[in-house]
Amino acid sequence: MNSPTDPLRILIASSHPLFAQGISSLLEKRPEMDTEVVGMVSTIDEAMNALQNLNPDLVIVDYDDDQVNREEFLARFVEGEGRLRVVLFSLKEGGDEAIVYDRRTMAASQIEDWLDGWSQPADELDPHPVEPDLVPKQPKRRDSMRHIIFAGLLVAVLIVGSYFLLTTIELLPEQASLQAIPIDDLFRVDFIAIAVLFSLIVGLMLYSIIVFRRRKGDDSDGPHIEGNTKLEVVWTLVPLIFVLFLAYYGSAALGKTTAADPKPLRMDVVGSQWSWRFEYPDYGIISTDMVMPVNKQALLNLSSTDVIHSFWVPEFRVKQDLLPGDDFERELRVTPIEIGEYKLRCAELCGRDHYNMLAPVTVLSQADFDAWVQAQTGSVSDDPVVRGEAIAQQYGCLACHSKDGSELAGPTWAGVFGSEEALDDGTSVTVDRAYIIKSIREPGIQVVAGYQNIMPAGIGADLTDEQIEDIIAFIESLQ
Repeated sequence: MNSPTDPLRILIASSHPLFAQGISSLLEKRPEMDTEVVGMVSTIDEAMNALQNLNPDLVIVDYDDDQVNREEFLARFVEGEGRLRVVLFSLKEGGDEAIVYDRRTMAASQIEDWLDGWSQPADELDPHPVEPDLVPKQPKRRDSMRHIIFAGLLVAVLIVGSYFLLTTIELLPEQASLQAIPIDDLFRVDFIAIAVLFSLIVGLMLYSIIVFRRRKGDDSDGPHIEGNTKLEVVWTLVPLIFVLFLAYYGSAALGKTTAADPKPLRMDVVGSQWSWRFEYPDYGIISTDMVMPVNKQALLNLSSTDVIHSFWVPEFRVKQDLLPGDDFERELRVTPIEIGEYKLRCAELCGRDHYNMLAPVTVLSQADFDAWVQAQTGSVSDDPVVRGEAIAQQYGCLACHSKDGSELAGPTWAGVFGSEEALDDGTSVTVDRAYIIKSIREPGIQVVAGYQNIMPAGIGADLTDEQIEDIIAFIESLQ
């Protein structure tokens, strides 16, 4: 045994060199403690040799080092060694703080409190110490199963309740197309995933907050947890498998929504600020209403005359952007399965009157659709004014030019024919037949003062000379 004047000989067990530096830093703060680090080991065998050769008074074991077997150190060096003291250190914040697990105290303590009682001579130690609770007590298996059962029941109730709410508050509108069926199936899978993830996170969090809360007067440290490899593997593999399943399920749904019928109804859908135009090339019909037969696939060729628009009928579920330019025409397939009236909306912010860019969608029986086609192809008026108004409506002119003098994005047509209009370049012009033709064929050349040049650049190419003459006749009638 060392004499009272000999320094306390310390053996450090850790595979981390920085651990010894942290211990030394703590001891330097207590110069009244006469200590000497006689060695550092990282295995049981090295510790046995050091115990025989270096004769330490204190063995400090790195509590946070997975490579050091704490239980074996305690079993080999504490049992039967009345003089030798073994402690576990858990360093925090780079060595500024530490938690000590001492075999004498049966509890964890802060470093300052422990150092105050550290100078007790070795011969005063209890020769038959009770093995301490160096590692926080593990809960009994019965208690663990009780927590698992109750927490599992709470999570299960939350899953059922969350999924019930998601499927009953009508987040999705009526299912009115064949393409909506696989999309809604995918939504249901997403709702299940949302309910499960929400319930796992919130349920376990609430259970832990209530059951494992700190009790009044409890100032002890919580258990030291270093991780669980099995749990980490599980929560990595399970989400990976679910993501792969969603990728497969989503690709299958995409295949169903894009499946092509051999003889679809062809329809050209043109978006403009801020109107829709529907052309039926097989029938020679141009309409501002979208009319479709039930249970027959429609192949929509989507294009824009100015900016990006987006075709969206919520009951059909499918959505597609319309891009300006001849090289960016896109396709969308829709098969209505419910007769009724719906509303087409632009789902892309496209300018001042975006909110009002709507069009009626009517799904008819095949017989009623054939009757509508017959009425459209046989209803051409002999009056150029009537034809001009219809053309102006079909090509979106009346979305910007009012008939009654009200203020829209473009100058009103009411009383404009024959008047003098000031232009943005400071000149003026008489609104006559030549000016109107030039404004349609070459928009942007002569812009009325106070208005922006938002007229589609290619609108003149879409109109024949006869159609332009009918539009002029309509404008001239608005005196």
